Amino acid sequence: MSTGFFIQIILTVIGGLGLFLLGMKQMSEGMQAVAGERLRRMISAVTDNRLIAAGVGASVTGIIQSSSVTTVMVVGMVNAGIMTLKQAVGVIMGTNIGTTITAWLIALRIADYGLPILGIAALVYLFAKNERLQYTAMFFLGLGMVFFGLEMMKTGLQPLRDLPEFIALMSSFAPDNFGGLIKCVLVGSLLTAIIQSSSATVAITITLAQTGAITYETAVALVLGENIGTTITAFLSSIGANTSAKRAARAHMLFNVIGVSIMLPVFYQYIWFLKKVYPETLSIASRIAFSHSFFNIFIIILLLPLIKPFTRLVELIVPSSKKREKSHLTYLDVRLFDTPVLAIQQSYQEIILMGEWIQKMMKWLRESIADPNSNKILENKLFHREKIFDLIQKEIMEFIGKMMTGTLSHNVTTEARNQLRMADEYETISDYIVTILKLKCRQRNNELQFSESGLKEMLLLHDTVTEYLEMIHHAVKNKAPDVMSKAMSRGEAVTHKMKDIRSNHLSRLENNVTSPLLSLIYMDMLSSYRRIKDHAFNIAEVLAGEK
Repeated sequence: MSTGFFIQIILTVIGGLGLFLLGMKQMSEGMQAVAGERLRRMISAVTDNRLIAAGVGASVTGIIQSSSVTTVMVVGMVNAGIMTLKQAVGVIMGTNIGTTITAWLIALRIADYGLPILGIAALVYLFAKNERLQYTAMFFLGLGMVFFGLEMMKTGLQPLRDLPEFIALMSSFAPDNFGGLIKCVLVGSLLTAIIQSSSATVAITITLAQTGAITYETAVALVLGENIGTTITAFLSSIGANTSAKRAARAHMLFNVIGVSIMLPVFYQYIWFLKKVYPETLSIASRIAFSHSFFNIFIIILLLPLIKPFTRLVELIVPSSKKREKSHLTYLDVRLFDTPVLAIQQSYQEIILMGEWIQKMMKWLRESIADPNSNKILENKLFHREKIFDLIQKEIMEFIGKMMTGTLSHNVTTEARNQLRMADEYETISDYIVTILKLKCRQRNNELQFSESGLKEMLLLHDTVTEYLEMIHHAVKNKAPDVMSKAMSRGEAVTHKMKDIRSNHLSRLENNVTSPLLSLIYMDMLSSYRRIKDHAFNIAEVLAGEK
């Protein structure tokens, strides 16, 4: 074989593979943009029920056309602490079923129409004004790329079936014996680990079988190995994550290794069974797709009832860390970017957490104001929490900023901007809480005391503002855009109360009940509470879509 001929084959196959992978990415992003809300509902439906979890895993993977993306997403959610290991194991098991849909798409005899599908979809995508139609066209644009890429790979690999060198190479690891079977599984695993896409390696396997370069038995053995190789993506994503996320990644790997290990001793009986159930008269592509689906469904039926002992085994393999671990948003920045509709939901959970921490800070602040003595532990907790708010805001800005560099729908882009605004408002509220605490410390350091009526009114204002914050937080948590009417009426009530308290304080100042320095501190505290209310109202405006 001449060098030029060999280079032509390599370039054609690489070009086809590149188109295939790019097509898969376009399909995934297009479907996510169209079915984003459905994906969110699916993920939120995950419970400890193993069947529901597996169903969600299969459905999400079927929609976004990538088991790697789903499992990486699950690792990220476990790392964030919003999904338990048991739930994650159920979802991961389900992804193995969802990923077989790609093989069936490949098996359909419409690869010849890849270029027309690509062309029509590209025209619709470029000239359509409706966003939903654009992203639907993006999905079909990706589908056209997948089929056209497959056709290119098929064209490139076609001459190999007649080459004596290639035939000799293939026969060296054909599953004619157990050693050859192990070689096939290892080759399938290694190739998938390198490409990091089981869909691509299954496509290559089907293409090789269609051209007659490999036998059906070799293809089935390669597919078994590809099930192991696909776990490398989740494994890599767990590096640097917490123990729970590492366990989720190892669960994916262990599940597929166990499944393949079960099949290896009965491989030849398995081949006989496949040929009986799905006869050789059908296309070899559909027969390989069937073997892929049957294997994953069979293993899930076998292991799903054993999810509890399986989870315990994973916990033994990855023991708990001796150090206390915390979940931070920055740990998720490389795990959820491929699923922006879910990534934006994850960052929203961080916004909700900011609201919950504001409630705690207000509780600690009240205790500090009411206590005439110095409580260093409580004060240090407040100062420390405010520094954490600065970090969280920075993490959210970096997370959303990186996510917005990708392909996002208009709804996701709008929500991302709203989240940036809410994170900024919550962080500013934490600043004013600390400002009030500093004023309280200044009052104590100058050995000044509020009058009984002045302290009582200050605590009353604090409680009123706290209730206002709780109302806003409840709206944020439930994404209630109709919060504006309550926010306006209760906000005005807070302002009136603050003015009444200020008027009473000025009367005490005129009657020499309070000193000028204490009056200055008192007025600054009132002003800070009003600022807290104003920034909380800004959050309500964001929810209502008015800013």
